[in-house]
Amino acid sequence: MADTAAPAPVDPANWSCPAPLRAQDVVVMGHGGGGALSAELIEQVFVPAYGNKTLSAMADSAAVTLGGARLAFSTDSYVVRPLFFPGGCIGDLAVNGTVNDLAMSGARPAFLSTAFVLEEGVGLDVVGQVAKSVGAAATAAGVIVVTGDTKVVESGHGDGVYVTTSGLGLIPDGVDIRPQRATPGDVVIVSGPIGLHGIAIMSVREGIEFGSEVVSDTAPLADLVAAMLDVTPDLHVLRDPTRGGLAASLNEIARASGTGIRLSDRDIPVPDAVANACGFLGLDPLYVANEGRLVALVPPAHADAVLEAMRRHPQGTGARIVGECVTEHPGMVVVSTGLGGTRVVDLPLGEQLPRIC
Repeated sequence: MADTAAPAPVDPANWSCPAPLRAQDVVVMGHGGGGALSAELIEQVFVPAYGNKTLSAMADSAAVTLGGARLAFSTDSYVVRPLFFPGGCIGDLAVNGTVNDLAMSGARPAFLSTAFVLEEGVGLDVVGQVAKSVGAAATAAGVIVVTGDTKVVESGHGDGVYVTTSGLGLIPDGVDIRPQRATPGDVVIVSGPIGLHGIAIMSVREGIEFGSEVVSDTAPLADLVAAMLDVTPDLHVLRDPTRGGLAASLNEIARASGTGIRLSDRDIPVPDAVANACGFLGLDPLYVANEGRLVALVPPAHADAVLEAMRRHPQGTGARIVGECVTEHPGMVVVSTGLGGTRVVDLPLGEQLPRIC
């Protein structure tokens, strides 16, 4: 007689799939992709070398205290190829990226520095265009570029222009935004459609047309964050899902806080052009980079009011609730599909689309 006993319940925490061995003695492109390889590089090389309590928080910007003031401090390098793309260029990308990292701590960005590494032979008109875009983006974001540096490398040892920006901002009293604060019950909100920046870069780099032009979403988000904080200072977590996309950001939050995160596939805003491009290229939109979007984890008591405030702001008109933090599968992110199934969204190894920022 056949055994008719019900199968044991499936625990997603025990799911696994084989992954390539990652033991290597040299840097590979995946180390810069914001995924598992990046995390290993930071944890195994840089944290032991620099190790301190502030760095170990692993937030988008460091929260430090100086003279009684709470400051956010961040730095980032930009090596995007091509330098100019639909919706922006390396200059405004560098400003917006650092401004947004500061904003993800709840800070009001104030000052930036810029460092340019120029390749011998690049046109001064190109450098001038990038510099003007830096200035215009800084003005639009309400920050001042107060210092900088310039270096030149031999022809063939660069890629035209690389830009590094660092920034300082002031964190308001009563604001404590960091990945460790994610709590079961928190509502997950995305500020708008995802995947636009990565696909915009790919379309230009590879000369692929997708029926309609895909434009990068690069934009400063500090004003949007300020509007959210006006509703409540008790925002638990903010992240801008750049390298590795929404998947990488949410995995970092889940692991830092020890909570599970469950998303609803049908609620995640993926533009048709991005969905079609990802289908053509074999990519997952959840892993595609964004440069003008944020993901917020908000206590349920404030979620509706925060969502309404976001939708009133130009950078948050497409905001949506896409999931929640749960007690199940701690440290993991899963997506409920339209067919009633569930799939694990793991931390990517590297970057689907390298050199996107």
